[in-house]
Amino acid sequence: MLILRKISELRKFVEKQKADKKKVGFVPTMGALHRGHLSLISECKKNNPVTIASIFVNPQQFNDLSDYKKYPRTESADLKLFKEKGCTAVFCPDEKTIYPEPPLLKFSFGTLEQVMEGAHRPGHFNGVALVVSKLFNLVTPDTAYFGQKDLQQFLIIKKMVSDLGFNIKLNCCPIIRDKDGLALSSRNVLLSNDERKAAPELYKGLCNARNLLMKGQSISQAKKTVQGIFRNHSFIRLQYFEIADHKTLAEVKNLNDHENVALCIAAFLGKVRLIDNVFLKM
Repeated sequence: MLILRKISELRKFVEKQKADKKKVGFVPTMGALHRGHLSLISECKKNNPVTIASIFVNPQQFNDLSDYKKYPRTESADLKLFKEKGCTAVFCPDEKTIYPEPPLLKFSFGTLEQVMEGAHRPGHFNGVALVVSKLFNLVTPDTAYFGQKDLQQFLIIKKMVSDLGFNIKLNCCPIIRDKDGLALSSRNVLLSNDERKAAPELYKGLCNARNLLMKGQSISQAKKTVQGIFRNHSFIRLQYFEIADHKTLAEVKNLNDHENVALCIAAFLGKVRLIDNVFLKM
């Protein structure tokens, strides 16, 4: 497995793969790997003879400096895991490599970024679009792989790819969960023991709401039920619970008007913020 840190090294490597007519799959990450990331590598390897991953904690997508500073950084362990999974190469740039000068470019995604994560993390998706567009330009993959847990991020990237004309296929892979239902996240390691024990309640709340909707309960009743679960919870502070169209994230008021619906949740456990979602297939 090659470890590439310079843009010139990455471009030389990619040019060689393209010259040999090899399809390139790409898995961008911020490191602190878990089984969710590794499932993306496995999916990538199924369809691409060349699998490139990246590790870069992108400062532009953090609207909270303390959150950026405490984000887990485990490069040595990450590289070992990538090697074990059979990655072809890993791009590990530093901040100066990605941003030689402070970026001035601004992305706007309209209503798609004005809800949920975008509403609570202003500037976040501009930072995501900046770094992903840069990585796409450098890696020029045939296919890129992302996780469903960050559903809104995936839809933002999908819109960016469409608007900018990237010739890249995007693959949204299922959420990987622990045995107790908690969606795997790099931030889970920051939870205290008590917070970790409480964390699966997020998924249970989503499943509870999904079951109510499947049984014919109203959207307002499902929302009240979830909000009630966390209203006086000892460790969980609910930030939002939304029922939205899975493609546009527009608020769903009538299930009959939508082919597929996403139930999305975000909450704080102490100082750690977690998100999750499930699909409701009618």
